[in-house]
Amino acid sequence: MIANNHIFLSKIAGKLLGDGSITVQKGRKPRFQFTHCIKDKGWSIHSYIELKGLIPLSEPRYRKVIDPRTKAGYTEGYYVLSKTSPIITQLESIWYHNRIKVVPMDFLEKYFNNLTLAWWFQDDGHLKLDKHTMKPRKIILSTDSFTKQENNQLINLLKRKYTITFTLDKQNRLIIYDATQILYFLHLVQPHIHHSMYRKTIPLLPLHDKVPIKAKRTTIYLPEEIKITKPTQELNQHLVLLSKVLRTYKKGDFYNYLYPLYIKELKNINRTNSYQILIQPRNLLLLNQLKSYTGFTYSELATLCFLIAYRK
Repeated sequence: MIANNHIFLSKIAGKLLGDGSITVQKGRKPRFQFTHCIKDKGWSIHSYIELKGLIPLSEPRYRKVIDPRTKAGYTEGYYVLSKTSPIITQLESIWYHNRIKVVPMDFLEKYFNNLTLAWWFQDDGHLKLDKHTMKPRKIILSTDSFTKQENNQLINLLKRKYTITFTLDKQNRLIIYDATQILYFLHLVQPHIHHSMYRKTIPLLPLHDKVPIKAKRTTIYLPEEIKITKPTQELNQHLVLLSKVLRTYKKGDFYNYLYPLYIKELKNINRTNSYQILIQPRNLLLLNQLKSYTGFTYSELATLCFLIAYRK
């Protein structure tokens, strides 16, 4: 195998976690293949172009398959099949045990990265949006063909690499509901999403800049380690730091710098104290903007401000 071709191996890992497979006919060497539905023709062609440089692939071919289970009575898609290759033979020995596809953790530890995640997501991922607000509700990775043990290993891998906590649903699929983590996941894969797969992203909404006329009374929860005596005054003083957070977001550095620096602290708060405060209009605008674009709650954003202040 061309072990130093990290990009190729990252892509093929995403494909094999997704819709890719390696077949072996009796008396023949392994061959790699994948099939995508007709609406994903663009992704089929893109995958073919990206992989054909290192493995001998046929061009995507249209295929119609009779399937009484479907409403139309058939399915349509594009099918790509390889010729034999030493690379495919070696991949088969890594990804299959007794002709059953497995999750090769040693391989993934070496080659799993954002590109792998994006290819896997485009193959077998689903983004569910609220039909009214267009806000993300959940992300699903269809892993029902793997064992629960293998899926738990994938969950641990994603948590270690990205601090994203998936769980298993009743269909043995990986799923996340947390808005903050969903938006971070989409940030990771966005640069690698093919235009034919834009349905698996969220539209970019304008940053609203209209300052509310009135202040708003609400409850903020802070970790018990943060001690304050004048809640409204002290919280509003710290919330001013959100303007810097927003500038970081607009420059595209939020997920590269602030998020990995503070996410573990924000998501591992056990005990809190509640404070009834009056949020000043300018701070309320900043809270609403950053809540919309990062998924963080008011309380998490307020806590972030204190953490930033303490770290100075």
